[in-house]
Amino acid sequence: MNGRISIVGLALVLLLAGCDREQGGQVDMSAAEAVRAQTMQLVGASVPLHAVSSGVVVSDQRVMISSRMSGYIREILVREGDRVKAGQLLFRIDPVDARQAYEQALAHLKDAEADLRRYRSLLADHAVSRQQFEKIKLRYDVARSKLVQAENQLQYAEVKAPVSGVVVEKRASAGDLAAPGRPVLVLENPSQLLVETHVSEQFIDRLHEGDPAEVWVPGSDSRIGGRIRQIVDAADPVTHLFLVKVAIPVTEKVFPGMFAEVRFMLGHRTAVLIPEAAVVHRAGLNGVYLVDQDGVAHYRQVRLGEHHDGKVEVLAGLKPGDVIAWGSSELKTGVHVERKSS
Repeated sequence: MNGRISIVGLALVLLLAGCDREQGGQVDMSAAEAVRAQTMQLVGASVPLHAVSSGVVVSDQRVMISSRMSGYIREILVREGDRVKAGQLLFRIDPVDARQAYEQALAHLKDAEADLRRYRSLLADHAVSRQQFEKIKLRYDVARSKLVQAENQLQYAEVKAPVSGVVVEKRASAGDLAAPGRPVLVLENPSQLLVETHVSEQFIDRLHEGDPAEVWVPGSDSRIGGRIRQIVDAADPVTHLFLVKVAIPVTEKVFPGMFAEVRFMLGHRTAVLIPEAAVVHRAGLNGVYLVDQDGVAHYRQVRLGEHHDGKVEVLAGLKPGDVIAWGSSELKTGVHVERKSS
């Protein structure tokens, strides 16, 4: 019986000694294995400091098209999505009132013209004074001016595009009443694009007009280099954010109304960078092998940040002065690392 107890006890000791060292148990340094791996002592590195904000792509030239005269819309010749050229006819207004005003102005001009001819003849015969003639001439000049005004008003019955662009909104239909200042169509010029975004007040003093900015448009999966065109020097009283407009070049598949993300360069900061190859991925978690002062490896979880040319930033878990190891399939917690700088 005593022999069996001794055998069971010995087996239990051997089992405990063989437990996976990755679980954080006590490691026997004297029995640590030795592996050759690349090592690196971490130092603080200078990386760009960015501010990221969301925005929307808009046209730099957005025009509200309305009639300069009142009247019922006779017909609209375009619809949303149509591309139009400057000077192209967009819609017509029924010019009933304008035509009546024109006819009336024409009749007044003919009457004034007849009086002017008669008084000119009377003036030549000294039958009327110069003052009486000038009064009739003034009446004629006013009538002629009103006729020109009525003619111009008739021209407003046909509304043409002031610029080339795309019809993005149609706010009225044939039969609706048009009035001055009431938009019927909205045009946007897609050849001049901006990204409008809002930036926190803590960053606005570091931004200047003309500074570069990187724009990412997820809908087109493209990154575009832009420049700050305008910073509105007034914050929203509710959100305390400043409106910033970034000019971007015309790019295929980027259109007004699309969502965009803008990265502004604010300067540089100090960060801990490690090679991407040094990161160990386990069950959705990231970690590295940290080498202690005795040269023994220990697995440590880390939180990663941005990638920079083959290296990745460590946000938490490491600090400058730490030594990490990678490049060997035999690396695990408890092994002795023969330090060989990469």
